[in-house]
Amino acid sequence: MVMRKYLLLFVLFFLSAQLVIAQPPDSTKPSDWSSHFQLTVINQIHSGFHAAYSGTNSLSDTVEPAATSITTTLFLGRRLWKGAAIYANPEVSGGRGLSYSVGVAGALNGETYRIGNPEPVLSLSRAYFQQSFPLGHTDYEDIPNGPNQVAESLPTHRITITAGKYAMSDFYDVNTYSHDPRGAFLNWSLMSNGAWDYPADTKGYTSGLIVEWHSPNWAARLSTVAVPVVANHPKMEFVLGKAESETLELERETKLGSHPGVIRLLFSYTQSRAPSYKAGLAAVKDGDTALLKVIDGNGEGTSYGGHKTGIGLNAEQELTDNIGAFARVGWNDGQYATWAFTEIDQTASAGLSFKGAPWKRKDDVVGVAAVVNGISSAHQAFLKAGGYGFIIGDGNLNYGHESIVETYYKARLYEHMYLTCDYQYVTNPGYNKDRHGPVSVFAFRGHIEF
Repeated sequence: MVMRKYLLLFVLFFLSAQLVIAQPPDSTKPSDWSSHFQLTVINQIHSGFHAAYSGTNSLSDTVEPAATSITTTLFLGRRLWKGAAIYANPEVSGGRGLSYSVGVAGALNGETYRIGNPEPVLSLSRAYFQQSFPLGHTDYEDIPNGPNQVAESLPTHRITITAGKYAMSDFYDVNTYSHDPRGAFLNWSLMSNGAWDYPADTKGYTSGLIVEWHSPNWAARLSTVAVPVVANHPKMEFVLGKAESETLELERETKLGSHPGVIRLLFSYTQSRAPSYKAGLAAVKDGDTALLKVIDGNGEGTSYGGHKTGIGLNAEQELTDNIGAFARVGWNDGQYATWAFTEIDQTASAGLSFKGAPWKRKDDVVGVAAVVNGISSAHQAFLKAGGYGFIIGDGNLNYGHESIVETYYKARLYEHMYLTCDYQYVTNPGYNKDRHGPVSVFAFRGHIEF
């Protein structure tokens, strides 16, 4: 029954895509419409490993049935007037992650973050308005047609305002080599800065306002958006001074010889209903199940006062025409419960990306990266006492940094079709040396885009 529903929704989406997607021959020529399509299917399995014990949020220590996720999206855009456009993304998502995406803070499949129901569900993932204004006597640059981008000529010095529903990762912490689980690394802490508890519902989206300033070598963006009412749940709220999230990012383009690079510095501050880990520790000792359910995402908080401050650095650099490098570091204060993304309070990652031109496969890509994640002492104490978040918790904790190495090979099979083989090597899943592993995770990813 579920498979039949998958097939029906996919056929409807595919036929809709065929009807609406008709790009002009020159994708850089200004146009009134933008329409694109993507389908991504990921199948994963992991090895068994020795574990001294397991808890509610533990990664299964035995080989479990393969986990499959699917997302398929229509990216629709309409130019309204000079510098203005609206965008909408109907999306079907379904499936599950390994162990239902718990047990590893750097969760194993970036597509399952967008999925709240194992069965395929149709939703409107994005719907927003965007307007750009020129600043002074400015030059103009041609922006090509792409997903959520109408081809147009934009001022190189400009202010852009975006309002509506979107993913924060559409605009912040972008990285050419490590950002998109549909085409690059699958791990959550490689697709985004894991220590940034970026505001989002279960599927990764929020609503609010972003203001961006662009110049030829510099950019800055500032946003205020809604946060979840319940940890990692679909219900969102915006209450000024009580439940909201602000993010500021500064961006600087660089050069290494003739090769481009970018450095991004991100600051975030979030207020929410999240309880503190100190209160959670007291709740464990007192048997306060109501508060514990709020922290693990199964109960609605009734009081405000939670807050989290974070900072992240994100760098990418093209080294040669076929090799690129990237690195990220991130930190948050880790005193209040994780509320939206994943249970990481400190992170550091680095990696390389290789294009296939040297072996005459110019559209193929090989990636390799490593990431180390950690949590605050307050977070450790809560888990050690037997507490649970919505991602991790084994009922006890022998703390150690969670380490992940990931590598993939993405092959272009046809003009619009790609197949990826992916491998992840995980030690101390959920920061627990008593469940050290290592765990080997294997995946195949099929992706269609046009």
